[in-house]
Amino acid sequence: MEIGKQIKKYRQELKMSQEELADKVFVTRQTISNWENHKNYPDINSLVLLSSLFQVSLDILVKGDLEDMKEQIREADIQQLNHDGAIFSVLFLGMLLSPIPLVHFLDYWGIAIWVSLAVVTFYYAIRVEKQKKEHDIQTYKEIVAFTEGKRLDEIQKNREYGKRPYQKILLAIASGVVTLIIAVIMGKLLGY
Repeated sequence: MEIGKQIKKYRQELKMSQEELADKVFVTRQTISNWENHKNYPDINSLVLLSSLFQVSLDILVKGDLEDMKEQIREADIQQLNHDGAIFSVLFLGMLLSPIPLVHFLDYWGIAIWVSLAVVTFYYAIRVEKQKKEHDIQTYKEIVAFTEGKRLDEIQKNREYGKRPYQKILLAIASGVVTLIIAVIMGKLLGY
């Protein structure tokens, strides 16, 4: 990715420190360092601010990166992410449903099996998050959409849709209700 080189070049042309640039685009100095060292990629809002601050078009700022971004969000990566996400979901469900039966029927061996299942589930959770971070899939989709003419407010609206607080609250309540129902059913089946 060329964006790190571009940010560093334009920052140095303006004789700004990373700290000064960070203040102007409302991020931390560490974030600027991460961008310049190719550890992660700026989101679309930051790119627009950088473009304005450096007085260059967004196309020039992300020079050479658009094709790389399109390649990063290619179908194979999405399929792998979905595949690992499905495996994680099944393992997580198994982890939720299995502790009482495993302990009831297998005692200490059941605990060992459940702990193993939890370790594998945790591994897949980390793997999915690593893929998301490694490929910056959401950020790249937003940048490609912006360069293809979608307005920033549309992109922001789509991003915010997944962050609505009531969705998290409803998800937590639903998870609690499902867990309670499962616990009651398992307790009845096992005679507790």
